[in-house]
Amino acid sequence: MSYYQKHIFFCVNQRENGERCCNNHHAQAMRDYAKDRIKTLKLSGKGKIRVNNAGCLDRCNEGPVIVIYPDNVWYTYVDQEDIDEIIEEHLINSRIVDRLKI
Repeated sequence: MSYYQKHIFFCVNQRENGERCCNNHHAQAMRDYAKDRIKTLKLSGKGKIRVNNAGCLDRCNEGPVIVIYPDNVWYTYVDQEDIDEIIEEHLINSRIVDRLKI
């Protein structure tokens, strides 16, 4: 068994000169929200879920972007409601959220 059941990486990259990047879509704030939500739901810690920052995940045109391992599922999102749906459906109920999948 791995240390974490699931690992969710939020691209929080910030590019210069106005180039497309995830942090132009408040990625750091959404990552912080997800981390707090996972903790509130008591889903964090050894054998559970880990939420992390990631540098550029090289899918800038599809961003903002997160990836969940070991499932290898990539999502985009717009707001906290999308993050809540990913947490509820994917992380809790093991159902992929097709409308957000990239």
